[in-house]
Amino acid sequence: MTLTRTAPAWPGLEPVPAGPRAALAAAIARRLFVAGTRRLGITWSDDGVPADITLHRPEEFFARVGSHGLIGFGESYLTGAWDADDLGGTLTVLCREVAHLVPRWMQRLRPTYVIRPPRHQRSSTANSRGNIAHHYDLSNELFATFLDPTLTYSAALFEGTEDLEQAQVRKIERILDAAVVGPGTRLLEIGTGWGELAIRAARRGADVRSITLSSEQRSLALERIAAAGLADRITVDLLDYRALDGSYDAVVSVEMIEAVGHEYWPAYFRTLDRVLAPGGRVALQAITMPHRRMLATRNTYTWINKYIFPGGFLPSTEAIEQTARRHTTLRLGERFSFGPHYAETLRRWDQRFAAAREHVLDLGFDETFLRMWHFYLEYARAGFASGYLDVQQLVLTREER
Repeated sequence: MTLTRTAPAWPGLEPVPAGPRAALAAAIARRLFVAGTRRLGITWSDDGVPADITLHRPEEFFARVGSHGLIGFGESYLTGAWDADDLGGTLTVLCREVAHLVPRWMQRLRPTYVIRPPRHQRSSTANSRGNIAHHYDLSNELFATFLDPTLTYSAALFEGTEDLEQAQVRKIERILDAAVVGPGTRLLEIGTGWGELAIRAARRGADVRSITLSSEQRSLALERIAAAGLADRITVDLLDYRALDGSYDAVVSVEMIEAVGHEYWPAYFRTLDRVLAPGGRVALQAITMPHRRMLATRNTYTWINKYIFPGGFLPSTEAIEQTARRHTTLRLGERFSFGPHYAETLRRWDQRFAAAREHVLDLGFDETFLRMWHFYLEYARAGFASGYLDVQQLVLTREER
């Protein structure tokens, strides 16, 4: 079959690569795919025979993977070129071997062929609001289709098989405890979400300042805060963390550091250091990755960057500790790891999202978006289920002299 170049079907999605160079890249991708799936025990089919991976359009699949690597792998799912009966399970197997999927000789050539993040996605003061809006301003109604009633969009902390809302409340209360938030605490929250953490902190008697770059989240958070009768204890500002002022007894930030970008980690931690009052505590919830993989991929443009989180990058625990030590008086102390709980959180989100399919379409999103978000949620779940990713609550305090 001869591939022809067609118009993109989705913003940012390029036509199927064609030409001699693309054909060579596709042939190499096919060989690597055949060898890799055989080694990992993953079955595949391009003729309708039941298998773990079904290639509906193998020429497109190999052309995209050959020319665009893991971005092409995700894009070919987005276009429907392949499917998997158990997408999360198949991706989990691949994630366990992510460091070995590409032969060593190709890994040594990595700097010559990987796509670098575009400058317009760097999380600078000028770009950060647009990066955040790309994801978080999609639609409050969309997020409500799969989140629990607290509208908490981060890892839950389970005990047994209780419902998602209880597990999210447990997570929030735990990080507030870690920051020692109580009556009279001047609390700064970096990354408002839809306001649940601020509400729970205020119910403890804290005075809360929360900042966000999402206008959609801020709008609904303010409604929820008012409905809870706590508008006198909570302010929500549309503000970049670099513009913060004031002094706070505690700073809490849940899964916001992932949006900072490694170039700006020193600025982020200097801000935490600058606004933290003497004797105060910083409690961060952060998605982390292994340090060596972080170093190897920090200048790589990914499918997640392109379609889900522009400018995002996951730190390692070592990077957090080193950045704080080199640029601030803050020192990393308590650590609590609960990566498998994120895998379960994502599994439940994906189930809810699939069940809300017709409602999502009614909101104006299309079939391609549905495939994109299913892939995103299962891709993320695989990272935690495989142990490649972790999520931690980390406490930083000033070094005693």
